[in-house]
Amino acid sequence: MDYEVVIGLEVHAELSTKTKIYCSCSTEFGGEPNTHCCPVCTGMPGALPVLNKKVVEYAVKAGLAMNCEIAKDSKQDRKNYFYPDLPKAYQISQFDLPLCYKGHLDINVDGIEKTIGITRIHIEEDAGKLNHDEYGGEALVDLNRACVPLIEIVSEPDMRSAQEAKAYVEKIKSILEYLEVSDCKMQEGSLRADVNLSIRKKGETKFGTRTETKNLNSFKAIVRSIEFEIDRQIKAVEKGEEIVQETRRWDDDRGIGYAMRGKEDAHDYRYFPEPDLSLIKLTDEYINNLRNSLPELPESRKQRYIKDFELPEYDANIITASKKLADLFDEAVKTSKNPKSISNWIMGDLTRMMSENNVEDVPFTGTDLAKLVGLIDNGKISSAIAKKVFEDMFANGKDPEKIVEEKGMLQISDEGAIKEIVMKVLENNPQSIADFKAGKDKALGFLVGQAMKESKGKANPQMLNKMFLDELNK
Repeated sequence: MDYEVVIGLEVHAELSTKTKIYCSCSTEFGGEPNTHCCPVCTGMPGALPVLNKKVVEYAVKAGLAMNCEIAKDSKQDRKNYFYPDLPKAYQISQFDLPLCYKGHLDINVDGIEKTIGITRIHIEEDAGKLNHDEYGGEALVDLNRACVPLIEIVSEPDMRSAQEAKAYVEKIKSILEYLEVSDCKMQEGSLRADVNLSIRKKGETKFGTRTETKNLNSFKAIVRSIEFEIDRQIKAVEKGEEIVQETRRWDDDRGIGYAMRGKEDAHDYRYFPEPDLSLIKLTDEYINNLRNSLPELPESRKQRYIKDFELPEYDANIITASKKLADLFDEAVKTSKNPKSISNWIMGDLTRMMSENNVEDVPFTGTDLAKLVGLIDNGKISSAIAKKVFEDMFANGKDPEKIVEEKGMLQISDEGAIKEIVMKVLENNPQSIADFKAGKDKALGFLVGQAMKESKGKANPQMLNKMFLDELNK
């Protein structure tokens, strides 16, 4: 409690262009190793890069959505370092003249709003990938990812907890998905974060020595690695040990971080302007056209849901955090008169089942979800039956009306049929009748439950309640 943590993040997002940043090779994920590469992205002598203009467009859109200033004049630079999966032994990036600068994002943690400054957003190429053989002790280089376009979003050191860092990355992910400039699939490495972290005694203004934990590709890993590093640094300081500026890795399986190498500073990379690429010059017209083309972003969509559909802010926050869920909601409320019920299904059963099955795509349409809610609201199926129909929709993507029809799930609302069930249950449960007469209200719930079991969940629960009360009060 005597210490304050200072956190800054470098978030890398792979852009969803069809081709790489400096060549025409495919950016498609997967593929056999070293099949999506050419002389340019493998660093062959004499091969010349050509900038993909879509990369600039996507980067500027991201900058505008994150409240950045956009540079009319910027350049690309060589960042020199050796690594086995970096074929040129340098990375084309941006140093002192990035495309976007001086931005910010607002986050909310436990009801407290906070603004996180964004220093810069720049474009650069990704490196390849090393596939390590745990048993043979060897590593094979796959250059399919080399030259895939990235934006790097560099924050100010404004975060003071793991939860703030998590909220910040979640906000970035949501915005990039809405812009459709990145698929943000963290499990595929499309979105990953480097955490710069230091500690200092509370009340101090000078920053401590920072470490950088690289390539965290899940929200869970971001939180756990930060908590581990805070604890490690505090224990070291308390023992009188010096914190070393270094680059670290995180082992999520073992839940530990470990040192990888000494941390480089800018001068270690020997930056100089990329001689094979011209300056990037943007006009006011180009920037304004991109500004006007931005879609509705999460914050404005959230406010619309609160105003137009009277959703609680909690509901609106959860739904709009995911573009896929928000698009599903928007499609559903076009034909449904019950937006709160649509919201409840999305926030409850849908998000739970997507998490349990580790899927990101919704397997049915918003129109189908609206039909399900309509079946409940019109008394055609009970809530219990609706749960079963929803599971079938999730598993097979089928129309709920067809599921109900094919499986004979329509709710029993015929008075004669329900009266028969009620009388049978009452006859078989004389003790529950006596309990109800003695003032035990739970007896009614038991009887209704028995009737639902007797009808295999098809009986209209409202009609059951009324009919049981009528008979019990005679």
